Amino acid sequence: MFWAEIRKAYPEQWLVVEALRAHTTPEQKRQLEQLAVIETCPDGSAAMRKYRDLHQLYPTREFYFVHTHREALDIRVRKWLGVRPGYGVIAEGEACHPYRHSHQFA
Repeated sequence: MFWAEIRKAYPEQWLVVEALRAHTTPEQKRQLEQLAVIETCPDGSAAMRKYRDLHQLYPTREFYFVHTHREALDIRVRKWLGVRPGYGVIAEGEACHPYRHSHQFA
């Protein structure tokens, strides 16, 4: 599904979604082209817990927890420096928190 379709089908809800097809733009933004709704959640805390459980079970899959009030998903990729350098995905705003294989959220 596309994000617009998900927003229409699940208005004003917290969801755990999986990116089935995505890429990173030259501007270091994550473009989610195809998504699957994994679960609806009663609130953001429940969505984060479900997301964390799924990430532990399937660390290489690209899950996000989001709220459908957002018109667009603004997800940025940043290079992490420090003890364990790698790449992180940061969602702008409070309603989208990604975390995957070598990614961390802020």
